[in-house]
Amino acid sequence: MKNTHWLTSYDPTNEEFWEKTGKKIAWKTLTVTTVALTLSFATWFLYSVVVIKLPQIGFTFTDDQLFWMAAMPGLAGGILRIVNTFLIPIYGTRKIISVTTFLKIIPLVMLGFAVMDPTSSFGYFMFIGFLLGIGGGDFSSYMPSTSLFFPKKESGTALGIQAGVGNFGVSLVQLLSPIVMSVGIFSFLGGGEIVAETGKKIFLENIAFIYILPLFIVGIWAWFSLKSIPVKASFKEQLDIFNDKHTLYCTMTYIMTFGIFAGLSAAFPLLIKNLYVPLESDLDPLKFAFYGPLIGSATRIIFGKVADKTGGAILTHITGIALIILFLALIFGGYLTPTSKDQFNVFLVIILAIFFFTGIGNAATFKQYPVIFAESPRRAAGVIGWTAAIAAFGPFVFNVLISQSRSLSGDTRLFFWFLIVGCVMATAVNWYFYTRKGCERPS
Repeated sequence: MKNTHWLTSYDPTNEEFWEKTGKKIAWKTLTVTTVALTLSFATWFLYSVVVIKLPQIGFTFTDDQLFWMAAMPGLAGGILRIVNTFLIPIYGTRKIISVTTFLKIIPLVMLGFAVMDPTSSFGYFMFIGFLLGIGGGDFSSYMPSTSLFFPKKESGTALGIQAGVGNFGVSLVQLLSPIVMSVGIFSFLGGGEIVAETGKKIFLENIAFIYILPLFIVGIWAWFSLKSIPVKASFKEQLDIFNDKHTLYCTMTYIMTFGIFAGLSAAFPLLIKNLYVPLESDLDPLKFAFYGPLIGSATRIIFGKVADKTGGAILTHITGIALIILFLALIFGGYLTPTSKDQFNVFLVIILAIFFFTGIGNAATFKQYPVIFAESPRRAAGVIGWTAAIAAFGPFVFNVLISQSRSLSGDTRLFFWFLIVGCVMATAVNWYFYTRKGCERPS
């Protein structure tokens, strides 16, 4: 039987083709893959909620173990993104999106039953966390795929919408989880855990089980509706992106934008728990955690269109400067070493401002990369996948290095100095190669 999911010809740079045929295919693909990506981010960030709740229902994990658990999906996401970077030209959009959507059901089933069993070990939760990284890994298939379907003039808008709406999956987890935990939706499976301090019953397994049916439906939808663009290239051929120094420079700017967004999204609830809950015991980190990813996702959508008009480089530059200032404010304002609960409001405002600017930067970089690598759409797609892969280690880096910073110096300031150095380097590279007058590749 002939394989019909490969498009025989597709050229979004041809205006007539784009208006008559390409636009419809591209926006249909964007719709399906964006819904799927939202569920990917939701599964990837489940542990940002789980690690807060496990100690409350009787699991005796240390703070360091909880940070490592929160870090594991980030480690797996980064590793799996490296793999996903090279899959679209080999297997095509339809197969990759469908299969990865179905795969995410496996760790959700495992997690739902693990939280119901008080004998579940730290090692088992770490294994589940690694599998949840599938939800972070497939991003490096989604974004390169989308970049192939759209012309460069609309790539910033399309990628901004996909990444921005997809990132809402983080807020979805942190907003929806407290609600679904309060209802015995899946009580027929024997769930329900008692919170030791209050005696109240919660249903932590719900935050995993609730996504299983949507993933199954979206997987079927993707299988029967998506097409693939025949941009065939072997794994070896795709390695040519590493022959260009700009692959490294783009990786630096994307670590500064998405790496910080993803890392802070994963670590934000634990930061509140460790810094401010000791000063105000009734402070619930999950009441505030979802605001950051929500703001970052929204600005990513809005500024995708702005980047199409202004170019991405100047917005990335503004992002870098803003992040440096905000990190310095956290350190020198004493908000990482608080002595009063009254400091929390300013701490929250600064963190939300960081999310705001990472959203701008995320939109800007996705406009930049297709322009920087304009000579080859396939290489541009590969660079988008690769940079996203490395930046996906953000949740792992944040949680592990925050823990190490606390161990070495007693607080988290050392880690935030590390972030400042990284932002200075990335901003300087962006200015020299992409922003200043007469730069090598204006974007």
